[in-house]
Amino acid sequence: MAIQRLDALVWLTLTGGGFQRRGGGATGYIQETYLAHLIPQKDQATFDFSVLTSELEEGSNPVEKPSIENSQIKTQHFPWKVSEPQNLDYLSNQDFLDLVEGLEADFEREFVARQVDADQDKVLLVGVMTQEITLLDFEDGLAEITRLVDSAGGQVLQTVRQKRSRPHPQTVVGEGKVQEISLTAQTISANLVVFDRDLSPAQIRNLETQIGIRVVDRTEVILDIFAQRARSSEGQLQVELAQLQYSLPRLRGRGQAMSRQGGGIGTRGPGETKLETERRTIAKRIARLQQEVNQLLAHRFRLRQNRHHHEVPSVAIVGYTNAGKSTLLNLLTNSEVYAADQLFATLDPTTRRLTIQSQVPGEMLSIVLTDTVGFIRELPPALIDAFRATLEEVTDADALLHVVDLSHPAWQSQIRSVMNILTDMPVTPGPALVAFNKIDAVDEETLALAREEFPQAVFISAAKGLGLETLRERLAQLIQYALCLR
Repeated sequence: MAIQRLDALVWLTLTGGGFQRRGGGATGYIQETYLAHLIPQKDQATFDFSVLTSELEEGSNPVEKPSIENSQIKTQHFPWKVSEPQNLDYLSNQDFLDLVEGLEADFEREFVARQVDADQDKVLLVGVMTQEITLLDFEDGLAEITRLVDSAGGQVLQTVRQKRSRPHPQTVVGEGKVQEISLTAQTISANLVVFDRDLSPAQIRNLETQIGIRVVDRTEVILDIFAQRARSSEGQLQVELAQLQYSLPRLRGRGQAMSRQGGGIGTRGPGETKLETERRTIAKRIARLQQEVNQLLAHRFRLRQNRHHHEVPSVAIVGYTNAGKSTLLNLLTNSEVYAADQLFATLDPTTRRLTIQSQVPGEMLSIVLTDTVGFIRELPPALIDAFRATLEEVTDADALLHVVDLSHPAWQSQIRSVMNILTDMPVTPGPALVAFNKIDAVDEETLALAREEFPQAVFISAAKGLGLETLRERLAQLIQYALCLR
């Protein structure tokens, strides 16, 4: 009833004897009627419908409450109600509209969802833990995708978890879990389902068909955030390119319904489908955007060449998203770059000049600091390709300042993610200085562990202004070393 969105269900039993019909078939007179409908239940979303389905397929009476030894059904209350046997005349006089309105009011009282703004998506989050993922990494990933949804303007109302040896090829999760997701989405009135992993176009189509609402994956959430945060023309250009590259293989057609008929000799027949037209249009747009990105690459290359010509050393600030890179840039250079406690709060690269004490006594050193886009684990390939003009600021810099949020529970994993992205870049970046940020929000044990693992790092708090003098001294040493490597 829930899956098919039925308000009520009437069950008829026959006497087994009545007039005979040609061709056979069930005959008889109506003996008893039963009325069934769903009822509110707080743990309804966790009910094991797959066990019930397997029992009903074995031939048990759906009117009777099934019982399976050592099963979840035996101990749970059922999220439905079946009436006592009723007379057909009595049932036919029922005011079903009044019944349904009363049930809707009961469900609203029982399932009071959190207040969500009208422009916010109400999200059901789905996490799948496979055998190659540890429990800690899995929970960190769920926490991260929750923050991504929040940064994109949605609100996670509930999280559904599943543990599998490997993802299901058609739906990522199993058939029973898809039904649970569908029922949970109805219960909490979600209008969007977000998975904590990337989905293939076929998986998205299968899930949307069975669940009945829109399904997106992790990459699409990140792309949406980038689309909202891009302010400059070059940022918007790169975001559009990434979105088109992501959406091209996910276009879906509707057969002949999308066909276009021509007129005149040689144009009759189904012609070119609308889907093919859209694909060709997007492919042309991608080619044009790639040309513009190439022009952007050339422009940034000329800017970097000009800095090298004037022998101005450059340092790229890299790190996991929301590590505090923009806040640190503002503090060091007295700038007003937008900074917020959000994932990907700043998207467009920003360059500022910084003057620090040189290694030579009495001399000042002028360097250029570039705040780059934040990294994230498993950065979508579409973003890496589209933002290669921005990422080249990292590979072409003389040195890197790797900012780490030491207050984050998964700071070690974030360091590995950033290092993996830097390692995969086509040009090896220059030497790096690790700066542990937000030390004012961590305990002594975490500080000791970080000092032991990274003895050459500096420890700062950009929000509190702690450790900045040490950072400037280490930056001067880093630049001196990088210039020797030129």
